[in-house]
Amino acid sequence: MNSIGEECTDLKKKYDDCFNSWFTERFLKGDHDDSMCAGIFKIYQECVKNAMKQQNIDFKEIDKDVLGTEHESKAPPSGSS
Repeated sequence: MNSIGEECTDLKKKYDDCFNSWFTERFLKGDHDDSMCAGIFKIYQECVKNAMKQQNIDFKEIDKDVLGTEHESKAPPSGSS
């Protein structure tokens, strides 16, 4: 899957590869130190933030709690009359 910003897609792939390697080769073997991918994650995160700004996506909307509130979209009731 591509990143939100096309310019971030290569960084996303590098981070995904790093994460998958860390998860299978370290985390599943008991090593929970996640610093291995921290550098690439930070660079990727900055790229995504910039892409969001360019697309006028408000950070507050992303952090807003919706589940369990009146703002949560509900599936229409299955009608059995």
